[in-house]
Amino acid sequence: MYTFLKRLIDIAGSLILGAFFFPISILVALAIVLDSPGPVFADTPRRVGKDGRPFKLYKFRSMIVNAHVKLRTDPKLKKLYQEYKRNSYKLREDPRVTSVGRFIRKHSLDEIPQFLNVIKGNMSLVGPRPYYADELVEQQRKYPHTKDLVQIVLSARPGITGWWQVSGRSEVNFDKRIKLDADYVLKRSFFLDIYLLLKTPWAMISGRGAV
Repeated sequence: MYTFLKRLIDIAGSLILGAFFFPISILVALAIVLDSPGPVFADTPRRVGKDGRPFKLYKFRSMIVNAHVKLRTDPKLKKLYQEYKRNSYKLREDPRVTSVGRFIRKHSLDEIPQFLNVIKGNMSLVGPRPYYADELVEQQRKYPHTKDLVQIVLSARPGITGWWQVSGRSEVNFDKRIKLDADYVLKRSFFLDIYLLLKTPWAMISGRGAV
């Protein structure tokens, strides 16, 4: 019953929220085009979804073109990449982020296109964070005690929002973040989803912990 109700809320919620955010999406897209050369949507690799299946996550572009590959291959960014891995795949100061990108990332506006992922069934409104494949490999090597937690997390659809997003977001390291995600999967319910959805707007407005 919960699974059916959750999917119903996902579809209805994405359609309603997508319509509400549509005017903002137009403004964000225009700002991205005027701010820096490149596509409106981010050119990032696939994320790991439910049962380990990869999927394309839609986001507004907040960085320079080909930023993901450049960080991993450009010799000039070698030190930055090492810092990136040490800090649980987050950077406090990231030179790849554009001027508009800094604003839309702080207020999670870059994530609006993920309503398309929810409608397609790749994601849910509420769920664990959608991780990169190399991120999971590297972080499990760094935090070997998280392997069982990762398997729990991958048993559910990733979400646009969730416990980690409203609990410090990017300030939370991987071992704590994956624990929050696993706790959500084990305790998920209709009322918990509603609670997290209600807490999300303040996290977006305040930009607390975002990078």
